[in-house]
Parts: sequence; C-alpha cells; structure tokens
Amino acid sequence: MSSLAPLPIAGASRVVFLGTPEIAVPYLEALVASGVVVELVVTRPDVRRGRGNEVSASPVKVAAQNLGLTVSHDVSDVLGVAKDNSGLLGVVVAFGELISVEVLSLVPMVNVHFSLLPRWRGAAPVERAILAGDQTTGVCIMRVVEKLDEGEVYARQEVAIATNDDVESLKSKLNAVAIKLLLSKIKAGFGSGVSQTGEASYAKKIKTNDLQIDWSKSANQISRQVRVGGAFTTINGRRIKILNAQVVDGVTVDFQPGQVCEVNSKYCCVATGEKALSLIEVQPEAKSVMKIEEWLNGARLSVESLFGI
Repeated sequence: MSSLAPLPIAGASRVVFLGTPEIAVPYLEALVASGVVVELVVTRPDVRRGRGNEVSASPVKVAAQNLGLTVSHDVSDVLGVAKDNSGLLGVVVAFGELISVEVLSLVPMVNVHFSLLPRWRGAAPVERAILAGDQTTGVCIMRVVEKLDEGEVYARQEVAIATNDDVESLKSKLNAVAIKLLLSKIKAGFGSGVSQTGEASYAKKIKTNDLQIDWSKSANQISRQVRVGGAFTTINGRRIKILNAQVVDGVTVDFQPGQVCEVNSKYCCVATGEKALSLIEVQPEAKSVMKIEEWLNGARLSVESLFGI
C-alpha cells in the first residue's frame, strides 16, 4: 500500500465523487450540502433501456447535473483534476468498477462499505448478511486499494439487523449511519487506519438459485430469502414470487414441506421443514403484485395443494 497517495490527515474540503446507483445519491447531495467542493463526479456510462432503446443516465449523473456538477464516465479524468488539487480526496459509493493503481497513487480514495469487514467483502453484503441470518452488520469507511475491499478501515459502526428488516429497510439504516460517518471523517481528517483482521467472507452477487425456495428448509431460512427480494417457488406448475410472508409457530408435523396446511379466503399457511409461513403478498407469473386475499380469490387452493412442484 506504500504506493498509494496518503489520505488527508487534516480533512478535505475538495473531493471527486465516484458512484452510480440511487443509493449513492444521498452521499453526493450531503457532500454538497455540507460545503464540500465536489470537483468532479464519475459515474458509469448511460445505458439503453426499454423497447425504444432510449438512453438512460445513472441516478448519480442525474443528481450531479441537477446540482450543476461536472460529470465524467472515465475514471482517468480524475487525474486531470488531481494536477490542480493536491489535497483532493476521492469518495467512492457503489461505483461498480475497480480503480487502477495509477489513479490511487495520485488521489487517495475512501469507500463506503455496508458490512463489518472483513466479513462480506464484495458486491452484495446487505443481501448476504440477511440470507446468512446475521444479527448485526455495519458500516466501514475504508481506503480503496487495488484488491477488492481489502483496505484499512478508518471508521466503523455496527448496526443491528431486525428480524423484519428487508434489503431496503436495512440499507436505509446503513445509509443514515454511513453518511454521518463519512462527513465526520472528511471534515476531521483521517488518522491511522486499522488493518482488517480475521477470516474474510465474500458477498457474491445474488443469483436465481439463491432465491428459489426449498420448502424443506426452515421457515426462518425461507423468510430471509423473501426479505432479500425476488424469492420464488411454483404452484400448479407456474412460478410465483413470495414478496412478503410471516413465520408461524405451532404447525403440526402431519404436513409435508410445501403443503398448504391452512387456507381460507384471506389466509394461506404453507408448511416448511420447520414451522410454517403465512403468505402476505405474492406476484404470480405474468401478473402484478397481489395481496394474498386477492390472489386466493382465483387460486383455488386446498390443504392438498403443494408448493414447489
């Protein structure tokens, strides 16, 4: 790490910001609102969406343009800004691209990461923490280095994961903590970082097989899949997403996993390998999101019905 530019000990008043999705926008807005001069915003290139191939800018680009900031899609443009600003700091929030040593040797950069490093390095730390049943996660403000999420940590704060937290609610909690931590370090300065210790784990991107429900698993495990978003199963040979569900205790063992153990016009309870799930909100294949009572109106389920086949 000796080739990396040193972080500003006395704080930074000028930054370059690197970010792309909606979750990064509040950080950019907070930096500007706090009086920090944002010299340049770097974000991923515009993409084509929809049938008409219309070009769509990233949420960060839209926000930056609304704030009157200079926007680039090329990380190397940071080097041009660095020549005129020796005290420049790079702030990275969900940028989605590795940054070269050439850039890091001239511009010190910090990254906001949603985990207690070295646990859950990588792309999907919030989702993986929920799926794993972690009771706590947190925020780390860390130095950006060439290797993924391996830099020293300069600020760290734990955040509890509630049993009903989904990805959106947990990210909202983490954002509130992270923005305050980031602004505090930028204004107060960066002292000595703490090297990451302990066993590292990696938060790989969520894939389809992570979200397919296996009803032989416990209701708590399946509930965590639902809270991550996009959990799905089948019923009568057709795919259905489970968007909201509640764990139910005390279900008799006479039902096999995936079997409907209780159903009426407003309630559907499905047995699992341990306990059961009461379905609250679903999305049948090729249809819109429905409350369970709306779906049940045409689903024609009985206690003989089986999910997962």
